[in-house]
Amino acid sequence: MSTKIKLTIPCDEANHVCDKTQYKEASLWEMIKLNIHLIYCRACRKYTKNNTSLTNKLKESQVACLDKDCKEAMKKDFDKALIEHK
Repeated sequence: MSTKIKLTIPCDEANHVCDKTQYKEASLWEMIKLNIHLIYCRACRKYTKNNTSLTNKLKESQVACLDKDCKEAMKKDFDKALIEHK
């Protein structure tokens, strides 16, 4: 049984860890492996940069979300319209 520590990760895993990092769900070890990956992978650096930029823009946008009652009313109206359409 090998106890070798794996420091490199593939791009798809790096992108997943990048997403988790944005929502503060990544572990310290995942972030370390991501940063090592970003040293040598230009595509993932670009993905991370774009992901960070998008997150910052959404935070700045001050978008107001619908409350639960409005969402439920819209769902009922949609279901009703769907039944009428059939």
